Amino acid sequence: MKKIVSLLLVAVMLLGLVACGAAKPAETQAPETTAAPAPVETAAPATEAPTEAALVVDTCILKEADDKMLNTYTAIAVNPEAPFTDADGNAVSDVAVNTAGADALIQWLLSQEALDMAGEYGVAEYGEHLFYVKDNAPVYAGEIAPATEETKVIRLSTTTSVNDSGLLGYLLPVFESTYGYTVEVQSAGTGKAINAAKFGNADLILVHSKSQEEAFVEEGFARVVDGFEAERISFLYNYFVLCGPSADPAGVKDSASVLDAFAAIADGKYTFVSRGDGSGTHTKELSLWPEALGITKEAESFAAYTDWYVSANAGMGACLVMAEEMGAYILTDKATFLTFVANDGVM
Repeated sequence: MKKIVSLLLVAVMLLGLVACGAAKPAETQAPETTAAPAPVETAAPATEAPTEAALVVDTCILKEADDKMLNTYTAIAVNPEAPFTDADGNAVSDVAVNTAGADALIQWLLSQEALDMAGEYGVAEYGEHLFYVKDNAPVYAGEIAPATEETKVIRLSTTTSVNDSGLLGYLLPVFESTYGYTVEVQSAGTGKAINAAKFGNADLILVHSKSQEEAFVEEGFARVVDGFEAERISFLYNYFVLCGPSADPAGVKDSASVLDAFAAIADGKYTFVSRGDGSGTHTKELSLWPEALGITKEAESFAAYTDWYVSANAGMGACLVMAEEMGAYILTDKATFLTFVANDGVM
């Protein structure tokens, strides 16, 4: 009888264990909607229900929902008359841009069907939204041209954050099967994604760095799509999140703001993995460090900090894997982080 009681006590203790994983901070925590309720006598609070992925991944969200961590996604069509260059800055002529295909994809992405799909993506699996539709996002209700032999291939240059989250893999098959197009996705950091368009290797871009997008427009690389009022069409958003090891040696979780959190990481010289690739995530990260550090995209600006600041020059998924392996802090978009955890830390 004593053995049976002991075994029951061990089982209760195991059920109560909580891993950090993808849990939301206390101030924004929503109850789990997909997990079955535990028995009353052993149930942990819904906000702390363990998941199989949480038992594998130690990296967790420590700071989120800060106003400075807003992450907005924008679609821009490429101007066929743009001043295209090669990687060395030499002018390139005879660039063929599929304007009809780019129009069709942007119009569909801004249709009510696609906006509803994007807004609901991931909710059933994660119990929360991975992306939100902007309140003022334009909605396209006009005709969308089907593909022709000349327009059926569309080149989309986008950020790894959109691609690694699985959003495009969810949306694009619907567009392709309905209208007959094939979308070739090139995925890189926002800086590289924009450069691909400047080199004439994209028909449209889907990125998330306002300053770089505005420069793209000002330099003559963008055009207005029929049915819209401006070159930049911002329609989705989510939040960047500051993640790190569950032990949180820098005390990030207790910091008053994300700026205080970054200052604590720097003060304690705790390992931080930076995208280092000119992406939208990298651009946002650079804006969050204490100004006195002088950290910019230039390598010499952080040469004195290489004992704790790791510039990876890699995509979001790869950087999350590095942070997990190194027990490091990292800034990431929430959608990719939740996908990372759901995949048991494999990207």
